[in-house]
Amino acid sequence: MDEQRLSYEYQEVKTQQSEPSPPPKQFDTKTILKHVGLFVLTFITVSFFGGLFVAQTAVDPSITSQMMEGAVFATVFLAFLGVHEFGHFFAAQYHNVKVTLPYFIPVPLGIGTMGAVIRIKEKINDTYKMFDVGVSGPLAGFVVSLAVLLYGFSTLPDPSYINNFAGHEAVQEYVAQHGTYPAEPPSADSSDVLIVGNTLLYSFLAQFFENVPPMYEMYHYPFLFAGWLGLFFTALNLMPVGQLDGGHILYSLLGFRRHRTVARVCFGVLTTLAGIESVPFIHVSLQSWGLANPYGTVSWLIWAGVLFFLLRKAYHNDHRWIAPVLITSLAVSAGYIYLVVGSLQSMSSLIWIVWSFFIAYFVKIEHPPALYEKPLDPTRRRLGWLSMAIFVLCISPNPLYFV
Repeated sequence: MDEQRLSYEYQEVKTQQSEPSPPPKQFDTKTILKHVGLFVLTFITVSFFGGLFVAQTAVDPSITSQMMEGAVFATVFLAFLGVHEFGHFFAAQYHNVKVTLPYFIPVPLGIGTMGAVIRIKEKINDTYKMFDVGVSGPLAGFVVSLAVLLYGFSTLPDPSYINNFAGHEAVQEYVAQHGTYPAEPPSADSSDVLIVGNTLLYSFLAQFFENVPPMYEMYHYPFLFAGWLGLFFTALNLMPVGQLDGGHILYSLLGFRRHRTVARVCFGVLTTLAGIESVPFIHVSLQSWGLANPYGTVSWLIWAGVLFFLLRKAYHNDHRWIAPVLITSLAVSAGYIYLVVGSLQSMSSLIWIVWSFFIAYFVKIEHPPALYEKPLDPTRRRLGWLSMAIFVLCISPNPLYFV
């Protein structure tokens, strides 16, 4: 009996050892609640701050009405962000790459959010996996934003819709007389008028629809504004530098050395846009303190110094790149300001100077080398170049500015 009992115990232990243990939960309840909480908080902030743009204040200026109308904008815009990030998430899951759920980022300014991110918990050393994870988010988000924009264009009300918004009396008077929007903001309303920058794709689509509002009134239309923002956010992510989505994609297409060259040139273009924004801002600020001269010499010297240290950081003290990019960037910025704009008084959103520092100090320009580099198959290559075309079509050199 003892031998039989020992035999049974041995078989039981052996069976227990051979049974695989259940895999650990990737996302526990606490983690899920944290991400859901961030999403809810972001929805609230986007509803509030988005409502400042889209709420029909001449009809009902109450905070309740603002939040309800802002919630429409928040639903559409956060749908884009969610689809974008879950595109990355499911591609990573497919390739068994460890990632977090999307983090939605609420902020109490602007449109109420800085976007959403997922964090990859391990280095991706295979260019196929890198490409799939990088391209899936922008392409998925692009489809959603394009659909939202097309819906917005196809459901446009007539120009009298502007009567629903307070503070646009001159535009409303023009619309009442002519039945269309004025091409430029009327002088009576042109003090600190916010203008949304046009893009190649937006302007192409707009020509097929009637009653399209001018860019200085477009942000009152929730679907147009959400669609434009979605496409612009897609373009920002597709910028082919560092470990942005575009950096992953172009690295997979070109390899380390060629991508590094393209990324450094791209950063030089970015600093040129930053200079076009920053020099007028510095000049106007110095004027308010009584320190500016008419030609903006001090403003240019300050920006040249900032640009030098920014390029040193970005190019790792490589003066073969710093000197020519510094000179070219300053020359092109000056040419645009004096020959195209014609004034140092223009004010923009400063998005490119913020983005330049963000890339130089956090994202970096060069993509880390992958362990396994192999040529992409034809389908992936076509998708990669399509994503680069989307970047060109959806980026705006001057996304938000005032006149």
